[in-house]
Amino acid sequence: MQFGIGVEHALHSLFYLVDLPKNKTVGIKKIAEINNLADPYLSKVFSKLSKAGIVRSTPGTKGGYELAKDPEDISFWDIIEAIEGPSNFFQCVETRKDNIFVEDKSIFTKECPCLIKVVILEAEELFRNSLRSKSLRWLHEKVKKDFSAKTKNSISDWTKAI
Repeated sequence: MQFGIGVEHALHSLFYLVDLPKNKTVGIKKIAEINNLADPYLSKVFSKLSKAGIVRSTPGTKGGYELAKDPEDISFWDIIEAIEGPSNFFQCVETRKDNIFVEDKSIFTKECPCLIKVVILEAEELFRNSLRSKSLRWLHEKVKKDFSAKTKNSISDWTKAI
């Protein structure tokens, strides 16, 4: 399992939207500048975040993006799922049904699931739950407390200038 780079770019970009005052938006170009990303690329990432209800956009010259929910209600998993999609990591194709040692293939029913699939899907759910327990607010508080006063002032100046 490997997440695309869009997940990292989304998390880093959303981090700074937490500091925006309510009802204030920021253009994709300004968001892209923070992490030195190409704005057409980041626009595609934000389109996925918008479809998932994580951000909302306001069109026009004064338009841009803002968080669509409170940062404590946006989990890491919400962001990952918005970028990567909802599919399971493990794709069981029921290989056991083609095993040459199986005499009675009728035993394979919903009541008799593949134990390999069961174990891996349980692990996936634990993984998802761990990511669901970490919110954008949690990330913001954990990271921002260690910023220097100069960095905090720079972020504050950035949000005021928007």
